[in-house]
Amino acid sequence: MTARASAKPRRLKGAPPIRLGINIDHVATLRNARGGRNPDPVRAAKLAVEAGADNITAHLREDRRHITDEDIARLTAAKLAPLNLEMAVTEEMLSIALRVKPHASCLVPERRQEITTEGGLDVAGQVDTLTPFVAKLRRAGIQVALFIDPKPEQIEASAKVGTDAIEFHTGTYCLAATKGNRRRSERELKRLADGACQAAGLGLEVHAGHGLDYDNVGPVASIPEIVELNIGHYLVGEAIFVGLAASVARMRTVMDRARAKLRHSDTEASLET
Repeated sequence: MTARASAKPRRLKGAPPIRLGINIDHVATLRNARGGRNPDPVRAAKLAVEAGADNITAHLREDRRHITDEDIARLTAAKLAPLNLEMAVTEEMLSIALRVKPHASCLVPERRQEITTEGGLDVAGQVDTLTPFVAKLRRAGIQVALFIDPKPEQIEASAKVGTDAIEFHTGTYCLAATKGNRRRSERELKRLADGACQAAGLGLEVHAGHGLDYDNVGPVASIPEIVELNIGHYLVGEAIFVGLAASVARMRTVMDRARAKLRHSDTEASLET
């Protein structure tokens, strides 16, 4: 499938609402810095849901640097909201996911040395590995997403392995926007919009996340094919100053405002025609 020529998001009449997933990993990071049970990621998840989150994301890394197996067990038992389990493509993580059976799983690349996830999964280079891995999760009733860069070959490969959804790594766009590099941020935003259109055309649900904040989230939330954003580190940081409920609620408002503008432009376009 060829990329679209325009940088502007395609106007879809009746664009769906956009979901907000809150990643609670770095509540656990703070807890683990000292040990013990506080601050409690499950309490954070409860506050996030009450403030407008639609689902909770937690990355159970192989080195357990933040979220732990006990956290996943407690989140599953609490049933606060659909749980999105971020995980590496390993037999250990597959076994855990099949036992816990979260609502969804997002397969991510993982390196022990990295501070945070540095880029998307190379789906195109791992089709033979990922196809049976994805199939096992889906047979267990788990919705599967692949965390990828917005590249046509990765999107096509994602459809080939049979996943339900893809989640675009938005870090490059966010970094350019934060640095005030308008040309670069517009180019990266176009890649996201084009990729979202391509993925939706292949029957994939489109999510996005990494590095999103109040200032840069609006243009991403305005891409009509994107139906879910997963955000964590920034909101946990903001919570130090305003509280977690307030930080989540404000993000919910910013996202919904961007989506409302999109629907308004849809209505105007339909009236003009």
